[in-house]
Parts: sequence; C-alpha cells; structure tokens
Amino acid sequence: MLILLLFACKNELKDIQAVSSMLDTMPGLSANNIEFYYSESGEVQLKLTGPVMKRYDGEKPYIEFPDGFQVQFFDSLKQVKTIITANYGINYEKARIMEARGDVVVINHETNEKLNTEELIWDQNKEKIFSNKFVKLTSEDNILYGEGLESDQTFRNRRIIKVTGQIMVEDDAPGDGAQDN
Repeated sequence: MLILLLFACKNELKDIQAVSSMLDTMPGLSANNIEFYYSESGEVQLKLTGPVMKRYDGEKPYIEFPDGFQVQFFDSLKQVKTIITANYGINYEKARIMEARGDVVVINHETNEKLNTEELIWDQNKEKIFSNKFVKLTSEDNILYGEGLESDQTFRNRRIIKVTGQIMVEDDAPGDGAQDN
C-alpha cells in the first residue's frame, strides 16, 4: 500500500519526505510476548520479559518496551537475586543508557530490600544507576524516603539524596538507656 501511495502521487519532494519521515518513526522490528535470556560463559545472568518490544534503527538506534518489562537477575546457582519491573523501558544502544519509567520496582532478594520510584536510569558506560525522582527504600527494619538516588550498578554502594524516614535503632545499653553523669 505504501508503494502505491508513492507512485500515485506526483512524487513531489515534500510528499516523498513526508513518507520517508513516517518510515523513520516506524520500528524496524516488533515482537510480542518476548522472553530473552542473557548468559556469560554458559551461565544465565538475566531473563527479560515484556508484552511488546520495538526496535528502532537509524543513527541513534534504541529498543523500547512501551507496555512495560520485567528483568530477573540470577546468581551462580540460578536463583533469582534481583527483579526489576516498570511500566515503560527504553534502551539507547549507542549511548548505552537504559531508562525504566512508571512504577519502577526493584526487589533485591539477597538483602530483602525493595526500591520504589518513578524513574531509574542505568548508565552502562559509567556503571552507575541513578534517579532524580522520589524514591522509597524498604528493608526489614527501615523505610527510607529521598529525592533521588545514586548507586553503582551492583546496587551495593548507594546513596539516597535528601533522605528522610524511619530507622530502627537497637539499644545495646542495659536499663532504660539513661546515662549517669
């Protein structure tokens, strides 16, 4: 149908440019109900699933998950150690930047922690994860809130920006905690 449209017109330059522009915004690849595994040295590292994936080619290629995604990261025993879900995802391939947006949830089974935010960005070149949005970090003992987050890509060394929250503190001193002067 698109070819007929091209030949049916007067082939004016503006018409050809309009069709060409439309083609540039169409995905080069679309897939539904994807399930993708990534492995290194024969060991499965992660599993990515999503209802829709679209890949766009061109000068700045990217992969988009317009209806959300889930990534499961595995340890050496093939046990799930971390799960990330979001309502939207995009991976800028050349820039090596991945963004998760909309109800982003990170569950770390190793530390029993849960992170909630509206946006999480992974800069693979700098090996950093960050967010400039509100974050909530829930653990067994604490609930921390903040106005952003910075972390290494393993999430082991992280910093919550403008932190507030509830922190449980154990009292190691005997008695009522009062000190004599």
